[in-house]
Amino acid sequence: MKLQSQLTLAAGSAAMIILGGVALSAQDKYSLQSPSGIAFSDFRGYEDWSVVSSARTDEVLKVIVANPIMIDAYKAGIPGNGQPFPDGSKIAKLQWKPKRSTEAPFIVDVPDTFSQAFVIEKDSKRFPDSGGWGYALFNYEAASDTFTADSSPSDCGHVCHVKVKAKDYIFHPYQKR
Repeated sequence: MKLQSQLTLAAGSAAMIILGGVALSAQDKYSLQSPSGIAFSDFRGYEDWSVVSSARTDEVLKVIVANPIMIDAYKAGIPGNGQPFPDGSKIAKLQWKPKRSTEAPFIVDVPDTFSQAFVIEKDSKRFPDSGGWGYALFNYEAASDTFTADSSPSDCGHVCHVKVKAKDYIFHPYQKR
């Protein structure tokens, strides 16, 4: 019986070491930094930010969330009142590949695999050439459960957002609830 107890203890210890190693090797997405210098850690807590809007393209479903600074600005009437968003405003467009729901009694697409976090932050001193906004894209790979900083040009967001310059370069209005 003593040998069996020792074997059980050894097996349990080995399992703890293996599990501990896996936990230590898990990716810290917040250690990533985009080529434009935007750190994913600048968006820590985005998972709990308030929803601004949602959107859909042919390829992705998006939920747009913002930090409390930006939500307060929206509630104060920005950008509709002609004022710019204050420095410290941050927004994240969380993107999923869609799939058709097999459970709903009607035709509806629902999120399937998470694919990207497109993040935008307002810092007039750091990003003076792009209306004060910095842009970054972090891609998610479901198979490995890891994020990577996209190497696309960092000003892509600003170029794409020129059409909404009068709205301080932000496409998505804060939706009525």
